[in-house]
Order: sequence, then structure tokens, then C-alpha cells
Amino acid sequence: MSTQGTLFTNGRIFLSGVNPGTNAGLTRAPTFADCMLVRGDKIEHVGSSSDEVISTALASRSVTTHDLQGKTVLPGFVDGHLHLMLLGQALNKLDLVRCKDLEEIRSTIREYAAANPDVPRILCRGYMHIQLPNGATAADLDDLDELNRPILIDSKDLHSTWCNTAGIKELGAENWADVPGGVIERNSNGKLTGIFSEAANITYVWPYLASVASMEERTAAIRSAVTAYHEAGYTGMIDMAMDEGAWEAIQALIATDGSIPIRLACYWLVKPLPTEAETLAQVDRAIELASQFNASTAPDCRIVGIKVICDGIIDACTAGLSQPYEHNSHFEVPLWTHAQLEPVVKRANAAGLQIALHAIGDATIKMVVDILSAHANPDNRPRVEHIELASAEDAARLGQNRITASIQPVHADPAILKAWPKLLGQHRCGRAFAYREFADHGAPLALGSDAPTAPHAPLGNVYVATTRKSYREPELETAVNPHFALGLCESVAAATEGAAYSCFDDHRIGSLKKGHKADFVVVDMEWENEKLMQSKITETWFDGNKVFSA
Repeated sequence: MSTQGTLFTNGRIFLSGVNPGTNAGLTRAPTFADCMLVRGDKIEHVGSSSDEVISTALASRSVTTHDLQGKTVLPGFVDGHLHLMLLGQALNKLDLVRCKDLEEIRSTIREYAAANPDVPRILCRGYMHIQLPNGATAADLDDLDELNRPILIDSKDLHSTWCNTAGIKELGAENWADVPGGVIERNSNGKLTGIFSEAANITYVWPYLASVASMEERTAAIRSAVTAYHEAGYTGMIDMAMDEGAWEAIQALIATDGSIPIRLACYWLVKPLPTEAETLAQVDRAIELASQFNASTAPDCRIVGIKVICDGIIDACTAGLSQPYEHNSHFEVPLWTHAQLEPVVKRANAAGLQIALHAIGDATIKMVVDILSAHANPDNRPRVEHIELASAEDAARLGQNRITASIQPVHADPAILKAWPKLLGQHRCGRAFAYREFADHGAPLALGSDAPTAPHAPLGNVYVATTRKSYREPELETAVNPHFALGLCESVAAATEGAAYSCFDDHRIGSLKKGHKADFVVVDMEWENEKLMQSKITETWFDGNKVFSA
């Protein structure tokens, strides 16, 4: 006796037709089927309600009909770049993103501290450099809590932590040694200011916060993140900074619950350590884990490669540029040099791992494209993350070398780029987020959110990709380099099949076709990029089961 199926009718079933690396252009018209038959955890048929297979299924009474009422069915979104544990933890942190300046940050924290006397430390997220034109210090936070608890604030981009004097003491930061590519900020007297950035943040602050979180808190954070992602329409995610603490929590959750109801591919974070041997030992750990948790042994929770954060961000003036920053004429010390990065890429490539390199500034982008072109097998689908200020030459080389452009359009939101003209000069801003060039030269595109550094709503991401306007502040009329916009079809494809392709999962998810996993989302929407802000996720299905309903 066959399994009872579900027939989805009276809707629009999206058939992208945009294969990764295909230049679909701005005006590719969408193709839709009018029904989809799901049986068990697989898609059995996508096509017309008049197809014989549908007539046979209806006649056998082996299906239940699900009336879509004119809604659109898209493949389940796959977030091409996020930080799972940090996202789950961030959902429970005090959000400062909407604060306009230091005084609003201070008043928000003061009110929270007074209302929450029982929490051992005050954890916040979302401060931005644009909120703090005169900088930030521990002293700015020291008078906000009558109980003098540690206050630790993640920057919006996660590249820095700002804390009060009690936080410095709890972290033990006075005893920290400088690390390659890290910034432990001190004043002219050598006293810690409470700002820890780049490799110092990753090496010291992240592990400390993980250590003070119980296993119960960490597994709860993962559950919260997965629930939030189901509500947003995701059925897959690609973690871009996996480490021992997060991996231990994931395995503990699987041991408790049996599985995690989302497809999870992970890139192991490799940090710059004092010696090459220490650095390469991290690659060896990724190789070891990938041999145990891979597409054959653990297809829904696997280690696929390594991630290296090769520079910082433009707002903090830590991205690697070929010309100095406009406002201070400084070049910043790179987080990784060519000599440091090359052996890491060689080791990972030799083991068949995928390689993901964070590169934002044009000098760093050139370096990583040079190294990937020379030492990464294109068949392993190497990728560059962010690619915010690429030269025209390097934009072309991505496609020429079959390097995936892993992009986060929400970072191109004009609401958060107001400092860029001052930092870069208007002439360089004209090269920002050159997505159109990546696509036109044949680079496979994978869309991600970089959550929790940015909003994770997938159609909000697509809105910015296609309009270059603000998702955060829709009233803004500014469009950032609209000539670099992507088309709606290619953006949706990049957020589904493209992201799945980037981690070798496109053979079973990312598109709606016979034999693929029944991972999909039902959306009440109009197929116009300017109207995406009004779209609404009404259902999310994972493995043929409804995991979210509005």
C-alpha cells in the first residue's frame, strides 16, 4: 500500500531554470507549474493538474488535496552564510540596532539592567560604528547598572565586542596576549578601552561566552534559531564559523532529539595562530570531522570545508584595501598574509575540503582569488564570502575560475552604508557590491544573510539584491549602484538552488523537481521586486512535513 500523498493545487509552483553559473539577467521571466505532488519526504511530480500521474493519483484516492488559493510555492530557502550558534544566542540578547547614538544605547541598556536584576551578565548585540562617531570605551557603559554586572555588546558585524570594566575583568582581558590579526584596543596610557576586534574577538571573547553558556543554553539557542528560520521560510543553512563549542552542542541536540529539522552544512573556522603548525592543525581537525560527518554518513549535518576570515569590514576600517582609507590615509594590517593563507588552502584542497574565504576589501579579494585560482580545485566549488568592494578584473575572475560568489545583499542596504563615502571616497563606492558583474561573468551565486549580523528574512534579502534599496528603512529613496542589481528569478534561484549548489546539496534540495526532498515554502506574494516587502511566508515544509504555518 502506497504512502498517502499531498497534492498542492491552485497555485504557482516556481521552476527557476537558472542553473548555478548561468547568467539569467535582469528580465528572465519566471516559469511556474500549477501543481505538485508530494509523497513521504519526496516530491513525486511537478507539472499540470491534467498530467496522467495526477489523474491516476486522484483516482486511487491516495492523495489529499491542499488548495494553495493562488499562492506561490518556492523551494525551501537555504541561507548560504550564517552563524547558527551566534544567531540562537543573539535572539535572547538586547538588540541595539535601532539605537541612533550613544545616548540611546546607554538608555536602552540602563532600562534593561533595571528590569532584569537576576541575569548574571548583560549581553547585547547590534552596535554599529556609525552610531559612535567618537568611538566607544568601557567608561561609556560603567554607570548603567547599579549591580555592576559585566556588559558585553556584539557589534552588528560580529567583528568586535565592546564591554564595560566589569566585562574586561570577567573576561580576564588584562592577561591576554596579542594575536595575529587581532586588535586589543588600548588608550595612550596602555589601558584597555573595552574594544576587542577581529582575531582577538574570535580567539578570546567567543570561546569565553561559549564556556559560560551551559549545554542546555546552547542547545536551546540552536532550537530557537531553527524555529526562527522555519518561520522565515528556510529549510537549509550553511554555518560559516563552526567551532568545537557549537559542534558539541549540535551533536548533543541530535543525541537528545534524534535529529535537527533543517539541512545543515558547516565550514570549520580556521584562525591565524602563532605558528604554521598550529594553524594547519585546525585544518586537520576539519579533515578529521569531515571524514566522520559527510554526505554519506550524515547528509543533514555535515562538515564540508573550512572558513577563513581574511580581512575585517569597511565600517571598522579593517577591510584590506589597495589604496588607503580616505579619512585617515591609513592602510590596515591584513588579518592574513598571502604566505599564511596559501598553505592552509593547499592543505584543505589536498584533502578535498571546500574552501570559503571571507574577503571584503579589494586588496584582500585579489589575494584570495589569486590563491584560489592557483591552488583550489574548481570541482570542489571554492567560494569567496561577501566580496563587497571587488575590482572589475577580480569580478570577472570569479566566473573564469568557477569560484562561487557568496553574497549577502542585506549588507548592501543603503541604511547602513552612510559612512562609506567618508571612509572610501565616492569614487570607490561606485564599485560596491558588484553582483551584476559576478553573474554576467558566470560566477555561481549563493545568497545568504550573515545572520545574526543582518536581518535573515530571505525575501528581504532578495528585495535588496533586485532593487538595491533599503529593507531596514523602506522610506529611504537611495539605491546603491542600481546597475549592479540582480534579476528576481536569478536572486530567488541563488537563495535556493545556488546556496544548495555551493555546498554540494543541489542534487536533492534547492529546486522543485521529481525525486528531490519535499522542502518548500508557500508564499503570499506578487512576482515583482518592488512588492517583495509585502510578501508573507504562510507555510514552511521540511521533509514533507509542515514545520511552520502562519
